[in-house]
Formats: sequence, C-alpha cells, structure tokens
Amino acid sequence: MVTGTEPIEIFSVIRERRSVRNYTDQEVQDEALRAIIAAGIQAPTALGLQPWRFVVARDRDLMRRASDYCKPNLVEKIGEESRPGTEEFLAALKNPEFNIFYNAPVLVLVLGAREVVSSVLDCTLCAENMMLAAWALGIGSCWIGSATLIQQNPEILAALKVPDDHQVVAPLIFGYPAPLLPKPERREPRITWIP
Repeated sequence: MVTGTEPIEIFSVIRERRSVRNYTDQEVQDEALRAIIAAGIQAPTALGLQPWRFVVARDRDLMRRASDYCKPNLVEKIGEESRPGTEEFLAALKNPEFNIFYNAPVLVLVLGAREVVSSVLDCTLCAENMMLAAWALGIGSCWIGSATLIQQNPEILAALKVPDDHQVVAPLIFGYPAPLLPKPERREPRITWIP
C-alpha cells in the first residue's frame, strides 16, 4: 500500500493517456494484450461477480465489415440528433474509406454478462483500467462506442463469437500510436465542497 502524498507513476499515466485515432502498422503482441486484460480484471466489480468476458479480434476484414455495417446506422442516428461538433464525424462516416476502428491492428470487445445488473458499470471500469495499462506499455487505445451497434447484426456477432448471454459493453482498439496532435486541455473541474 502506498502512503503519504508522494505521487506515483499512475498519476502521470492518467494525465498523459489519450484516445488514439492514428496507428502504425506494428502489431500488438499477445503478451501485451494479456497484460492489458489482466489489468482490466483488477477493476472493482459489484458483489465480486466479475461479469466480463473478452474477444480479441485481429481480422482486419471482419473489422472492416463491422465498420461498414455501423457507418450508415451512425449517419442515420447523427442526422436525427445533429448537434455542434458532429459535422466532422458525419463527413468521415460518409467517406467509403473511413474505418471507425481507425485501422488499428486489434479490437478487444469487453463483454458483460446480461444477467448481472451491474455488468455495464463493472465492464466500464475494466475498460478504463485496460486503456491506462495500455498507455503505460506505450500502446494507444480508443473506446469506439459507435461499434456497439454491431449488437444489431447477428452475423457479425457470430463471426466475433459473442455469446448470446453477453452484450458488447466496450469496443476498444489498441495499437502503437502514429504521431499525435497535442492533447486537448482539460477544463477545471466544477467542485462543490460541503464542510
């Protein structure tokens, strides 16, 4: 257990981690992915139920199929709920070359057991641990929330071997970052202190 106020490495990992949408061609080794998943399952879980399960997909054609399925559905959703900040993403979705997985070498689906009430929250905590662990290993990641739309496509779910009793909670991509733009500044948190 760490005591005192001396910062430890985790704080710099939290501060520096970012969503990566540009990857090199370098493959992520199984060893690194196992370490990332091992960090994920250290997350808190209600009643200790650990409702997660994982699918690791490296099949670029399958990822492209999943992307091509999700894009028109996303265009329809964004069209219905158009709001500031969506214009650039909407334009990308209409580009036939655009891949919602940003050509990352690996997709990891964090699946949650449907019967566990806290499954989505538990798996969300697990996913954040995984993204932090990846950054600590020099591996970039991005949560592709749009990819949860694959749940509406039984063929893609079957190809990804997602069991019927689980749902896709966190579609995460991993890979080695290509040159990145500066990280956006974070706004100061709004905090109410109750004495």
